[in-house]
Amino acid sequence: MIEPGKLYAHIGTWLSRWKPLNLSSSGMSYRPLLADVDDLSSGSSDDNPTFTLDYIDRLTVEKRLLRKLDLRVAFLVLILIVNNMDCTNAAVARLHGYEEDLGMVGNDFNTLVGIFYVGYFFTQAPSNMFLDRMMRPSLYLSSCMVIWGCLTILMGAVQTYHASLILRFVIGFVEATFFPGAVFLLSRWYKGNELGLRTAFLSCGVSISNAFGALFASGIVGSLDGTLGFTAWRWLFFVEGTLTIVVAVSAMGILPDFPSSPNVWLLPDEQTLAKQRMEEEVTSKNEHKSKPREYYSGLAEALMDWRVWWVGVALHLMSASMSFGMFFPTLSATMGYNETTSLLLCAPPWILGTATSFVVARHSDATGDRFWHIAGPLLASIAGFILAISTMNTTVRYISLFLMTQGQIAYVIALTWIMNTFSQAQSKRAAAIALINSVGTAGAIGSSYFWPSSWGPSYVNSYMICILTSIMSIAMFWILRMHLSRCNEAAEAEEKSLGLPKGQRYLL
Repeated sequence: MIEPGKLYAHIGTWLSRWKPLNLSSSGMSYRPLLADVDDLSSGSSDDNPTFTLDYIDRLTVEKRLLRKLDLRVAFLVLILIVNNMDCTNAAVARLHGYEEDLGMVGNDFNTLVGIFYVGYFFTQAPSNMFLDRMMRPSLYLSSCMVIWGCLTILMGAVQTYHASLILRFVIGFVEATFFPGAVFLLSRWYKGNELGLRTAFLSCGVSISNAFGALFASGIVGSLDGTLGFTAWRWLFFVEGTLTIVVAVSAMGILPDFPSSPNVWLLPDEQTLAKQRMEEEVTSKNEHKSKPREYYSGLAEALMDWRVWWVGVALHLMSASMSFGMFFPTLSATMGYNETTSLLLCAPPWILGTATSFVVARHSDATGDRFWHIAGPLLASIAGFILAISTMNTTVRYISLFLMTQGQIAYVIALTWIMNTFSQAQSKRAAAIALINSVGTAGAIGSSYFWPSSWGPSYVNSYMICILTSIMSIAMFWILRMHLSRCNEAAEAEEKSLGLPKGQRYLL
């Protein structure tokens, strides 16, 4: 409780220091951004009442900064929608003579799907290390997008299976730059307690693409089939490749660069605060600042950290358990409806998954919990697999699809946990995100063979494999949680013994 006499004394001091705003014909001038972090830490004393006013300024500028940044990030969602459409267009083309025209037999199509992610595996880590040293990541990501758009157009012109196979590998090689790069870009702008919701917002592009991409593709092949002598699946690649290039050119002027780079869409105080927020977020105050950047290798540190490989394998298993997404139109078609109806039925499960991801991600950020927000969606997905195995009843199998799509939420929270855990050095974080995502997406290479046509229409064996990989992923994340918990306990014991203030803790 503040004594009345002391309160009046403070008010008198504030009034004596108050300076009215300067008004001019051009409008109202505003006070520059608050002082450095060291000034803030010393501003909590009773004889420095200007801290309260500066803190209010910071809240105002921070809200304005996040609002602008969120609008820019929204464009990343559009890019991810296009990116995922390019990844999955082969599944739609398959329904329109793609296999027959290129003479595919046996597991040729599964190989075509899997080879795409081989390129992903090789590119992500070096791409993110290169991105970390760039001043204009917006131009780098946009340029890569133009390249994969041109290659997608070429996919519509191929005449042989092997030519298509080579192009799919190269497209995966180039597309691999985007998602880990986008996730790293988020980690350079947002604080740890803000990343969950933003990562969910970014990843909802995958769900939106899964929900409406197949239907959009169906509209293309249905309306353009035979036009100018090209079959339906060729037009699919032509149109989606052209759309990718258009979005890429627009992205060059819209995507944000790093806070340390000049950003014309930010006011000076917003730019300063953006840099300051990231400095405050660094968990280790000794971020090898004494070493020149060129002699410090974040990639080497990430390679030597066993947790990077552990989490990578856990994501690998999770990615394999979600391989049903690559064949979702096929699974929907097992219910016996016609092609258009089957594609329409793909949308509601992914829409629900998108809505749930925002709720789960926001709750995860609010509570600071990661593991249980990963395990919960995976358990819901396992329940969906079990339902699909148990019966061929149309209603029950459709309900199972709603449960399966909940698994994608676990991937979003896992990515956020990775950024929270490997947040010490920017270069190591860039390498860790890319390495983990490389190992994770490699799960799609082998899992493309989980769904051979000979196992349909029940796909019992496929679902059993997905259940097994989900359980193994949950177990590995539980072990990681136990390890981080012990690290927190050790840090707390050290602080108590040395009389240090409470420092950063790993999120669990």
